[in-house]
Amino acid sequence: MRNYIFYFLLLFSSSISLKAQQIFSNNNYPLTDFRPPLDITPPALAGSFGELRANHFHSGIDFRTNQRIGYPVYAPADGFISRLRVQNSGFGLALYITHPNGYTTVYGHLSRFNPKIAQIVKGIQYKNQSYEIDEFPSATLIPVRKGEVIAYTGNTGSSGGPHLHFEIRDSKTEATINPQLLGISIPDNIPPIIHAMYVYRTNGKPFNEFTPKQYFQIAGGNGKYKINQVNTIHLSGEVGFGIVVNDRHNGASGNNGVYSIELMVDSSKVYTSALEKFSFENSKAINSHTDYPTYLRTKQSIQKSFVDPGNPLQIYFNLVNNGRVVFNDGKTHQVTYIISDARGNKSTLSFNVLADPKAVINTPETPVGTSFTYNRQNEFNKDDVKVGLPKGTLYNDLNFTYKKTAKPQSNAFSEVHQIHNPLTPLHTGFELWIKPDSALLKYQNKALIVNTNRSSQGGYFENGWVKAKPRNFGSFFVAIDTIAPNIIPVNVANGKNMSAVSSMKFRISDGLSGIKSFNGYIDGKWVLMEFDAKTANLWHTFDERTTSGKHRFELVVADMKDNVKRYAIEFYR
Repeated sequence: MRNYIFYFLLLFSSSISLKAQQIFSNNNYPLTDFRPPLDITPPALAGSFGELRANHFHSGIDFRTNQRIGYPVYAPADGFISRLRVQNSGFGLALYITHPNGYTTVYGHLSRFNPKIAQIVKGIQYKNQSYEIDEFPSATLIPVRKGEVIAYTGNTGSSGGPHLHFEIRDSKTEATINPQLLGISIPDNIPPIIHAMYVYRTNGKPFNEFTPKQYFQIAGGNGKYKINQVNTIHLSGEVGFGIVVNDRHNGASGNNGVYSIELMVDSSKVYTSALEKFSFENSKAINSHTDYPTYLRTKQSIQKSFVDPGNPLQIYFNLVNNGRVVFNDGKTHQVTYIISDARGNKSTLSFNVLADPKAVINTPETPVGTSFTYNRQNEFNKDDVKVGLPKGTLYNDLNFTYKKTAKPQSNAFSEVHQIHNPLTPLHTGFELWIKPDSALLKYQNKALIVNTNRSSQGGYFENGWVKAKPRNFGSFFVAIDTIAPNIIPVNVANGKNMSAVSSMKFRISDGLSGIKSFNGYIDGKWVLMEFDAKTANLWHTFDERTTSGKHRFELVVADMKDNVKRYAIEFYR
């Protein structure tokens, strides 16, 4: 068991004043190396590090930008641009700076790069004939100095509104680290808010959607909380606890995540989680950290204070019996939660538990199925379906269930195969093989697997099977995609004079397998088309490559099954 030490961390405020804080960490991070990436004061966050998101922990901090784009983004320290990334979704336009102190900073959802970087990026896009790029320049190509403007804030990629996504990563391991531990100061004297507490009757069994839980309403505020109208909880046997919490900072704050959760029984620690840093490969384990079935049903994020055996996250400390507590001695025990934010503000929730043998609640038996073990590879085979779960897919042992139902009425080339149920979280996708009807043979290259919401899971035909790797359990069947994508011109038409506009605009979409590629050509030469996946907007901005006079434009859009739509016009500049 790792010993967890406290130390006082000094963070710089915008006025460079020092404040002592008590934070969980075994690392002595540099506190003065980095300046803030923005000059917006006071700084405010729309999202905190490690905040609970759908299927992942938030990997950085989101700076608010007053619902506007275009604020200058400054290099927080000397270094060099080590990665240039442009994505249809994800971070959109993004930069990475590697610094000599061993850390790399990341900037996401940018609207544009500074002129030098923009010229380099555009050159790479034309060289690769691709809007999306992921390049790793040499250390000498784009050096930057502390305080230099590198880009401007935006709303590109999978962004829900204008902001700057900012990360600090370990350059060697690429683990992402809480920026507030490295001197990025956010004014905050507000303790976390505790909304609810739950007790799970685990009874020595794997956690799943059948585990009984009991809700307790919370009263209090300003860092001091108690269970509303309950003096003592009566419990018997093995239980786990769960808590609903969030945090706010001074000023224009969102409902952000907390830094650490401690659970103590009779003054002894039995569980600690602390979001100091994490690896991206383990971020999906948020679905083990929280009560995943409840989240799917209600969108409420209950953070479990007990750890599933297959949970790979390295954020847990001081674990006793993985956080599961046994009450069987007939005595009264004091249980205390201590919740901290990244500035060291704390809230506590204390309550009594009487170990009462009469307070037994049995965990229901799970449906009979095939036994899958969390720490090994598992397989399930039938004549027309095969399922493979690589080692590391499951967080808990599982009674795997399967059922086959009738073929859907349209665009279906197999029966529906119900692969367990979506309430069980998976760390990685699983391998699925479905044997299709013989009628599929003439559409082999168009075959894919979809779920019953007709959402594509990808896939391909091979040796009589259609294979795919869905991310979650559910119900699936084989379908085909033979329909080309849609192209809708927005401001263009055949024969139009476009000398008065700066760009030509379109909207593109696909009904099933999804957009694979888009390419524009003017007079037979490839031109850069930029795409915003969340709005489906596609555009080309005219530059010196398109001179005055008559031109021919062609747009070619293909989907994942190589169905192609072409659009061609003549226009004038």
